[in-house]
Amino acid sequence: MTLLSVTDLKTTYRVGTAPVHAVDGVSLDIAPGETVGLVGESGCGKSTLGKTILRLVEPSAGRIAFDGVDLTTLPQQRLRAYRRRLQMVFQDPFASLNPRQTIGDILLAPLDVHRVGSRADRRQRVSAILSQVGLPEDAVARYPHEFSGGQRQRIGIARALVLGPDLIICDEPVSALDLSVQAQILNLLADIKRDLKLSLLFISHDLSVVRYLSDRVLVMYLGRIVEAGSHEQIWKRPLHPYTRALIDAVPDPARRRYAAPLPGDLPDPRNATKGCRFQPRCPLATELCKQQSPELRSARSGQRVACHHAEIIAVSDPT
Repeated sequence: MTLLSVTDLKTTYRVGTAPVHAVDGVSLDIAPGETVGLVGESGCGKSTLGKTILRLVEPSAGRIAFDGVDLTTLPQQRLRAYRRRLQMVFQDPFASLNPRQTIGDILLAPLDVHRVGSRADRRQRVSAILSQVGLPEDAVARYPHEFSGGQRQRIGIARALVLGPDLIICDEPVSALDLSVQAQILNLLADIKRDLKLSLLFISHDLSVVRYLSDRVLVMYLGRIVEAGSHEQIWKRPLHPYTRALIDAVPDPARRRYAAPLPGDLPDPRNATKGCRFQPRCPLATELCKQQSPELRSARSGQRVACHHAEIIAVSDPT
């Protein structure tokens, strides 16, 4: 059974006269209760993909089917009903909260918009959600600036949960937090997923964070998915050189030697190269890579990979 099915989704911006294909033909599925991790460098299109799925950014092409209904064809009035079931936790827990509203007002607002229960029911719901995310009941009368970064992210999570959604998109929810606080928020999300049977799309640039929480992992580069598989497949036997570079970048005291960092930065998406988009930075690039863009295909190990030379990587030692 599939809760969310995204097919050949594209999101294009205009920068001057040049089109920027932030999301370029992405397909993915999320089952009920499943957590899918989406990982890649900053600027690869991860956040745009998450916002496009929620139609906070309008897609240029493709299909977004949620519980069998194509959201891309719905007018805003009909889309509102589905917003109760699709929520988002944003990266910056301070910028995403209205500094002029109390926490109680912030959490009551979506309940008021969707006319959920009576006023007393809504206040009771807010109190229960605050308890669930580990915040005191008196938080309802306080303002966002009175809380720490970790507590503000708990408020953001509470706001996403208050309507009882089926799917939450978490857009880099721990990247702005200290390491110790990151662990607390990740544990909270894991508990919520288990207790409420929620589906999560967890977006991060940190593969170790994605590995902790996700059932499956998607690796994104310049608007496209370049590898997909279970977190064990991706971590133990990466088949794309970009995935391997991301794993090598994760600090590991047990590693006897450190891999050379990936050369260069993400190229300007306005000047996409012909062939494989990763080939200017790839140590395995050949003439084929320069001429032909690889399709995402199934590998013998079970994961899917978009690389002409995945077989070479498969027989090498990723560590």
